[in-house]
Amino acid sequence: MKKRILFFSCLLAGISIVLTAILIHFVVYRNLSESQRVEVGKDAAYIAAAVELSGEAYLKSLEPLPRELRITLIRPDGSVIFDSEADAARMENHRDRPEIKAALESGVGQGAHFSRTLSKQTFYHAMRLSDGSVLRVASATDSVFLSFLRLIFITLAIVASVFAVAATIGTRVTRLIVEPINRLNLDAPEENAVYDELAPLLSRMKKQNDTIAEQMREIRRKQIEFSAITDNMREGLLVLDRDARVLSCNASATALLRARVNDPIHRNALEWSRSEPFYRAVTSALDGASSEALAESEGKYIQIMANPVVDAGSVQGVVVVLLDVTERENREILRREFTANVSHELKTPLTAISGYAEIISNGVAKIEDVPVFAEKICGEAQRLISLIGDIVMLSKLDEDDGSHPREAIDLKELVEDVAARLAESASKKSVTIALSEEESAENAEITKIRGVRRILDEVVMNILDNAIKYNVEGGSVTVFLENTASHALLSVTDTGIGIPADEQERIFERFYRVDKSRCSAVEGTGLGLSIVKHGVKLHGGEIEVKSTVGAGTTITLKLPR
Repeated sequence: MKKRILFFSCLLAGISIVLTAILIHFVVYRNLSESQRVEVGKDAAYIAAAVELSGEAYLKSLEPLPRELRITLIRPDGSVIFDSEADAARMENHRDRPEIKAALESGVGQGAHFSRTLSKQTFYHAMRLSDGSVLRVASATDSVFLSFLRLIFITLAIVASVFAVAATIGTRVTRLIVEPINRLNLDAPEENAVYDELAPLLSRMKKQNDTIAEQMREIRRKQIEFSAITDNMREGLLVLDRDARVLSCNASATALLRARVNDPIHRNALEWSRSEPFYRAVTSALDGASSEALAESEGKYIQIMANPVVDAGSVQGVVVVLLDVTERENREILRREFTANVSHELKTPLTAISGYAEIISNGVAKIEDVPVFAEKICGEAQRLISLIGDIVMLSKLDEDDGSHPREAIDLKELVEDVAARLAESASKKSVTIALSEEESAENAEITKIRGVRRILDEVVMNILDNAIKYNVEGGSVTVFLENTASHALLSVTDTGIGIPADEQERIFERFYRVDKSRCSAVEGTGLGLSIVKHGVKLHGGEIEVKSTVGAGTTITLKLPR
């Protein structure tokens, strides 16, 4: 306030002086210009009379001319006869000059010309002589701007003096006015005794202070409630203004977007994530349309829902909700892959069955070939039944509701039973199956665990079946049982073709088969190890795979007792 009073005091004084100086200068300059016009007219009349008497010789006798006068004598056709400053023969025709034209028509012509280069103002007075020629007299003077510049230092000195006086007086007056105001106690406005004119203001301030205090208490309460809700949300929440600057956010939002800024408040939200779906959703909401998008980054899927905040028909901000839908998207990907694979795997045997049946039904097959085709149909049907059985088993394992009945199971007996059922397929490849277990008094109950017999039977069946299928002719399969304090270990080691290191992580995927070119002759649904994985997971166990290409594979199950 002090500075403003002082500033305006000095400014008013300075403007007054400057305007007064400019006004006086222009008035004086106008009077001088008018006087110059009159003097040029008088000079022109005097010289015209002399030329009428003495002719052009008079003009040549006038050099040097007084008061920067320039005299020019022009014929009626506009050509120059004489000029006091230039060679008449080289001068251009002057008939079109305004003052010359006026003199030829009415006898007298006047004009003025401003030279920006010389910053000069020139006045012309032309008179027609008795012989029809025209005498023009010109007189130059400084322009108004140049004449003003000559007075600028005097004007500035006056302005500086007035500024100094105004600053001194303004400072003292301002201090007297502002000092009582600076001592006001704004926390208790009603206790101040100052200018009577401020009493209504202080009374309103008291009421506003009370209102603001109450509103602040309510805001703090709501802020605590809001923070308690948003900080404990798994969903990310962003509140943006109309320029996409962050007004509020919770910890989940910064985590989901992997914010690159330490203090995101009042920063542009588009700095957080360079994701195109996030940019598209936010900009669409800023344009007034609700928008949803799905962003993927580093294996995580974030669903973005952006809604505009509209007030009085215009968008005032945006509310963005972020959901981690990684699990849902992964399940959807697995579902699509599973559906595609199941369709393919079901189509293969069905196509074969349909083809053989069509050949038989059309009578194309020979009588002696019908049993062969029937056998192939039975084989494909059996393959289809196995595939459906595996799919049903996986579905049950996926939808585990804890209702599977558990019982005491002897793993040794279970392995021996499965090995007996696979004895025929093992003998076809001359593969031997051997069971080994750690022998000690402490391991008398080594093979006893609690589990779901049907599922464990399927798990062991698939592991042993693979160990036989992918073994070499005359190879061997060794099953080893071992006991720990809390787990039973079941290891199956074969001498088969082995699994490449880069594919060992994928063998438990549904329908995945290692290098189909190497094992195309081996029949299977591609679901066996997926059943193993889910069956072991249902029992709370773990699986470990060790394999060397060309040397064999060992699969170890760690099952809780």
